[in-house]
Amino acid sequence: MYSEKVMDHFMHPRNIGEIPDADGIGMEGNPVCGDVMKIYIKVKDDRIVDAKFQTFGCGAAIAVSSMVTEIVKSKTLDEALSISKATIANELDGLPPEKMHCSNLGADALKNAIVDYKSRHAQ
Repeated sequence: MYSEKVMDHFMHPRNIGEIPDADGIGMEGNPVCGDVMKIYIKVKDDRIVDAKFQTFGCGAAIAVSSMVTEIVKSKTLDEALSISKATIANELDGLPPEKMHCSNLGADALKNAIVDYKSRHAQ
């Protein structure tokens, strides 16, 4: 049912935790399934240099959070904003149709973290 990548990121998630002095924090949740994701980003020179997550949810939600924090590192903010639910699902070698909402949560939490960063650093 799940790809090897999904299982790997679920069983061995990367970047768990929070960044206490995060430059941006994004949260997204789905009240229907109960999944909640919080993404923390650290930004330097318009580039994401670190990302961590805290997720309460199913295995797919944890795998999505882990993958998002992996693929976003070293991207510019504009590159990170272009990461979509399809990008995340493809990086995980697919998700079952009933779990695609998890990739939406990951993409939205990341976008919310970037919006939070931009609102804090508006010039």
